[in-house]
Amino acid sequence: TREQPALEVVELITKMGRRAVAIQGNVAIKADAEKIINACIENFGKIDILVNNAGVSKPNMLYKMTEDQWDEVVDIQLKGPFLCIQAASKFMMERKYGKIINVTSSAGLWGTKGQINYSAAKGGIVALTKSAARELAPYGITVNVIQPGYVTTEMTEKIRTDPKLREIYMSRILLGRFAEPEEVAHTFVFLASEEANYITGQLICVDGGLGMT
Repeated sequence: TREQPALEVVELITKMGRRAVAIQGNVAIKADAEKIINACIENFGKIDILVNNAGVSKPNMLYKMTEDQWDEVVDIQLKGPFLCIQAASKFMMERKYGKIINVTSSAGLWGTKGQINYSAAKGGIVALTKSAARELAPYGITVNVIQPGYVTTEMTEKIRTDPKLREIYMSRILLGRFAEPEEVAHTFVFLASEEANYITGQLICVDGGLGMT
């Protein structure tokens, strides 16, 4: 568990004069997903925005991948967003308002070696988004999915610091650099805003042209 980063975010938001709470749970477990959403209702009285961004990676080649490796990744990356949407949407449907933002990956669009579990789950997120968008549109709820490229985070440290890997990955990005987290965050803010009220069921790539190569 990584409790400290969550508490740091809460502290940052509190210092801005806003209210925030951190709730620990496993999104792949229905009771936990409901606990997370219910905590939002209990603390804030409503839920306007849901961002499904929980993730895990368990790489292995297809012929060596264990059932546990498959299940853990697909459960968290695909079942988790389904359960969170299911739990949150009933409150959004009552109010005829809501913004749901999912997160996919280039792996989910084009596949990748050694991560068939992750690719399958992230591909499923695109279909999940489009289906949820169709079902929830009559209730004024938008559902979209963002595909970030390679972002300067702890998760990409190895490919950014290993010269050989860095060269391979950089050659795929038209803009020739990794993204800063803020550059991706702006798209989340936009889709969560009133300016995006007429956008639903869409995949938005914030990847520096990765998909063009």
